[in-house]
Amino acid sequence: MANHLSAKKRIRQNAKRKLQNKYYAKTMRNAVKKVREITEKAEAEALYPKVTSLIDRLANKNVIHKNKASNLKSKLSAHISKL
Repeated sequence: MANHLSAKKRIRQNAKRKLQNKYYAKTMRNAVKKVREITEKAEAEALYPKVTSLIDRLANKNVIHKNKASNLKSKLSAHISKL
């Protein structure tokens, strides 16, 4: 176990950030699933900008990788265009 105060603080910070990152990543995955399950094009197009902005925010915060974010967005837009 860590002995320095700064190391103990770093452990606390990492634990807190891990929880936040897990929450936001799960929220993003649920939003992506919701868009993929929609069968009407108008509904999907209405929800797409919100999901895209969520994905972009998580990529900027380094919760997910920027390439994963762009892959998710392109696959969602392809899915919507096929509807």
